[in-house]
Amino acid sequence: MSQLRNLPDQSPADRERNHLRLVEPAEPNQHTSATRNLNYGLAWARSYQARLLISDVTIIVTTTLAALLTRAEITRIPEFIAGVNPLVWLGLSGIAVTWIFLLEVFHTRDRRVIGAGPHEYKRVITACMTAFGLLSVILLVLEAGFPGKSAVLAMATGVLALLLSRWLWRRWLTRQRRYGRALSRVVVVGTRSEVDYVVSKIQGNLSAAFSVVGVLADPEPGDESESDAAHRVCFGPDQVVETAASLRADAVIVAGEHGSGNDYIRNLAWQLEGTAAELILASRLANVAGPRIHFRPVEGLPLIHVEIPQFEGGKHVVKRGLDIVVSSIALLILSPLFLILAIAVRLDSPGEAFFSQVRVGRNLGTFRMYKFRSMVSNASEKLAGLAEQNEGSGVLFKLKNDPRVTPFGRFIRKYSLDELPQIWNVLKGDMSLVGPRPPLPSEVRAYRGKVNRRMYIKPGLTGMWQINGRSDLNWEDSMRLDLYYVENWSVVGDLVIMWRTFKVLLNPVGAY
Repeated sequence: MSQLRNLPDQSPADRERNHLRLVEPAEPNQHTSATRNLNYGLAWARSYQARLLISDVTIIVTTTLAALLTRAEITRIPEFIAGVNPLVWLGLSGIAVTWIFLLEVFHTRDRRVIGAGPHEYKRVITACMTAFGLLSVILLVLEAGFPGKSAVLAMATGVLALLLSRWLWRRWLTRQRRYGRALSRVVVVGTRSEVDYVVSKIQGNLSAAFSVVGVLADPEPGDESESDAAHRVCFGPDQVVETAASLRADAVIVAGEHGSGNDYIRNLAWQLEGTAAELILASRLANVAGPRIHFRPVEGLPLIHVEIPQFEGGKHVVKRGLDIVVSSIALLILSPLFLILAIAVRLDSPGEAFFSQVRVGRNLGTFRMYKFRSMVSNASEKLAGLAEQNEGSGVLFKLKNDPRVTPFGRFIRKYSLDELPQIWNVLKGDMSLVGPRPPLPSEVRAYRGKVNRRMYIKPGLTGMWQINGRSDLNWEDSMRLDLYYVENWSVVGDLVIMWRTFKVLLNPVGAY
């Protein structure tokens, strides 16, 4: 049953006056189901933070002791411990306490960063670097006899262990959220379009960590929306705080710009002071990633600075350097696999082992892209006869059960092994490890308007499209992801995409 059934009923006149409708919730999906099993309030966060604290303390104590014991012979550890200078024990205690304290000072267990995004890891690294900076100074002053090698070992081991621990706990938390646990209950407030936008982003996104238990919107008569599919629209503008309390909401999300302006936001924040709910403002600053957004207050006016995308400069040099190093190493390591795949392709069907095709690169320059052949040798001649069966949208040709694909070709496509020769394109500089999908000249000729912006950077061996559905993506979604990458890419983001690509290849979905 709905969690909103105990709210005061509104008369038809009241609903008409408030421009609201009651909508029965649909059957919940696996991500939002088991409402009765949700951890009401923020008990899940407190429990999770306690688990992180225990893990952090255990790792820090173990790491500092292990660093000291590296100086002892395995067979004489008891004698070594008994002979340790008391000042060393004092120093070890200081290290552990300072390290734990700094993890708290840098808010590494803050509810707003745990479980999603890179900020948790960044804060852990910053806290560890600060801790060992202080450690170096203290040891120099006290001359406690703690060798530099041991300090370096403790630092490296400790940082890696803490990051691994956080990653493992995050995996556990994600599993909990799949069953509707460890989610914060939220009420979304705003206009119909803004509410729909926010709810659509939250639904099915486990990293959002939200369960939408109610929405407030101002729909047009007869309007239907995504948010209605799973939630009731059941309260007026003056009932936000009361409704949040009734639903035991952990937060109120204001979607977009509210019609009443800043006074509404300020008054709502004041009214929420007496509740356990927090206020969240959801901006629809579309296709702009966090690293490009900077806040700077001027005389009480919060200004949002959005960096203009740069298509040349220092980070592009770093990106090219990463391409050269990784592609060189990959070609050396994978050369035996290349030989095996080439032989298998030749044995599977008549024709060459490799397939090359003209593609369009950065600034509309063309290059020849290489792949292992996965289709029959006369595939291009058969394309015209399959045009009516095209399952793709836009300028893309897609056919899930393409008869031109060979048996072995279907296998190497499933695991993207046919793309491996493109590592040579990366080394040559035609492509990058990460970037937009390399298009055909015929596709580029059909581009209109903003789609041409995807040609501002080199195409990639992998990219946003590879980790978000692969061939299952339609034309519009593929272009949206490519344009988002072009505007917001970073070296760290590239490393994340490469890591996620390996995970996708182990569970190939959407590849054909």
